[in-house]
Amino acid sequence: MSSSFQFNTFDAFEDAGDGNRSSEEKVHVRVQQRNGRKCITTVAGLADDLDIKRICKAFKKNFSCNGAVQKDEDAKEVIQLSGDQRTNVKEFLVDQEICTSDSVVLHGF
Repeated sequence: MSSSFQFNTFDAFEDAGDGNRSSEEKVHVRVQQRNGRKCITTVAGLADDLDIKRICKAFKKNFSCNGAVQKDEDAKEVIQLSGDQRTNVKEFLVDQEICTSDSVVLHGF
C-alpha cells in the first residue's frame, strides 16, 4: 500500500518576521541576584543613536543609585544599576519618550 500523506504546512511564526530585528527593537530590563539581598538591574537593547552615558547619569540622579555603562559580548552598551530598579527604569523610559511601553520587557523574579 502506497499512500502519500500531505501535511498542512503552517508556520506559527510567519507574522513574527526576522527574529533578530524584533529582539533589537525591544529594551530588556533584567535583574540579577548577587550575594545575599543585593541585586543588579541591567538595561540592554537601547538604540545606538541614543547617548547611553547621559541616560545612565539621569538614572543615577533620579533613582539615587549607582550605575555604570558596560560593553557586552556583542560590543553593545548595557547599563548596570545597583538595586532592583526595573519599574523605575520602565517608567522613566516611557515618561521621557525614549521608547514605548510595549517595547520595554521586564525580566526576573
